[in-house]
Amino acid sequence: MTLLTPRLILRPWREDDAEDLYKYARDPEVGPPAGWPPHTSVENSREIIKAVLSAPETYAVCLKEDGRAIGSVGLKTGAQTDMTDRRDECELGYWIGKPFWGQGLIPEASRELLCRAFEDLSMNTVWCGYYEGNEKSRRVQEKLGFAYHHKTEGLEVSLLGETRTGHVMYMTREMYEEMRK
Repeated sequence: MTLLTPRLILRPWREDDAEDLYKYARDPEVGPPAGWPPHTSVENSREIIKAVLSAPETYAVCLKEDGRAIGSVGLKTGAQTDMTDRRDECELGYWIGKPFWGQGLIPEASRELLCRAFEDLSMNTVWCGYYEGNEKSRRVQEKLGFAYHHKTEGLEVSLLGETRTGHVMYMTREMYEEMRK
């Protein structure tokens, strides 16, 4: 499935996106704040496309002008998320390459995914989290209309071999519908 926003194409990841993925995911300011290590090679990025980014409801964020992948946005359900075990709830996740920070592209992509979650997938709650200190991610969630739920200290970030404080936010179907008015 491909989704369109005013400036973006959201489409499934392809193995031939590996070079574009590596270009942005190797930056130590992109992955570690979100809990994953910088990519180490184009081949590493290709493996991550196959193992992680090929999950259902995970989309490459691409600019309409050139169609190249510059980030990712997705909805995690079931075993993909540890935020909920309910079938009518999911987790929103996202990241974007540093050259595209501050342009409102991830909020734009995420709004489309919220529409998909509530209107197409019949979700009742969408969860989203950020680690302590990741102010950019926190601001995205606030712009989208998420409400603060709770904080958890001592979270294991296994991909980085460390523990952190995590913050969890949420949006219900009612909150989403109220914002759409």
